[in-house]
Amino acid sequence: MAAKKKDEKNINLGQGTGRRKTSVARVYLREGEGKITINGRTAEEYFDDPLNVFMLKQPLDVTDNTNKFDLVINVYGGGTTGQAGACRQGIARALVAYNENNKPALQANGFMTRDSRMVERKKFGQPGARKKFQFSKR
Repeated sequence: MAAKKKDEKNINLGQGTGRRKTSVARVYLREGEGKITINGRTAEEYFDDPLNVFMLKQPLDVTDNTNKFDLVINVYGGGTTGQAGACRQGIARALVAYNENNKPALQANGFMTRDSRMVERKKFGQPGARKKFQFSKR
C-alpha cells in the first residue's frame, strides 16, 4: 500500500477539547481564512441563534485571530447553548496549544475555565429535582 500524502491545509496547528453541561467539542485549528465548520456545516447554519455564533467567535476576537485560522469542530451531546459553550472552550484551548502567549488574554475573559454547573438529577419519590409533592396533614 502506498502512503497517503497529507494535504498542507489538513495539518492541525492546535487541538482542544471543550466541555459544557453534557456537551463535548473537539476543535482542530488549521491554516486558512476564517471558516468555521461544525459537524460538516457552517457556524451560522449549525447555530440558528446569532448569540451562540457570537459566543463561539469570542476567543478568536480577543486574540485577534479572526481571519487567520480555519476551525473544524466535532460536537455532540446537550443542547445548542451547551454546545456553543463547549466549542468556545475548545477554541480557547486550541489557541493556547498553538501559541502560549494567548493564554493570559483568554484566561482574563474566562474562556479557559470549565463551567461545572450541571443539571441536578431527579430524586425518587419526587416529581423533580427540587420540587416536592404537596404536604397533606390529613
